[in-house]
Amino acid sequence: MQIWTGLGNPGPRYALHRHNVGFMACDVIAEMHHFGPVQKKFQGWVQEGRIGREKVLLLKPGTFMNESGRSVAEALRFYKLDAQALTVFHDELDLAPFKVKVRVGGGLAGHNGLRSINQHLANLGGPDFRRVRIGIGHPGHKDRVSGHVLGNYAKAEMDDLVQMLGAMAAESQWLAEGDDVRFMNDVALRMQDG
Repeated sequence: MQIWTGLGNPGPRYALHRHNVGFMACDVIAEMHHFGPVQKKFQGWVQEGRIGREKVLLLKPGTFMNESGRSVAEALRFYKLDAQALTVFHDELDLAPFKVKVRVGGGLAGHNGLRSINQHLANLGGPDFRRVRIGIGHPGHKDRVSGHVLGNYAKAEMDDLVQMLGAMAAESQWLAEGDDVRFMNDVALRMQDG
């Protein structure tokens, strides 16, 4: 079993925030791969399904971004899993908009959701979980970061957003199989073809 967590803030007013792109990724993956119904569990919402031969639990923490780690750690402990079973989908300021990169471990880049997960995974394998970093671009000045991250995607960005989320869901079998490079390459190819 793998646990794929999308980071975001719960509630309709946050739904289209750039900070919620992790939630969006989970929703599109669940839909495209016909995951089961949404259940309230682990201080969040979960859906179970299969991607290829792999069993995947999609988790959207309902704890607000800064406390995401509570929900994630609870799910990992319940299934007796460690950080190696975890993939986190999150927004990334330091990547160009709609670029998707995967890495295991690494810094937190000031991301409060990642910081919370890191703290709560101290006894579950630490920071060596896989991150799917979804580029939202940097607004250019640190004083504008908060408004950018917590702002809605612009109308002009919607087509690219939909295309990127669809590409990620369509290629997610490579993530499930652990072929991160193939996943990144195939998502990038789909984005070029669009």
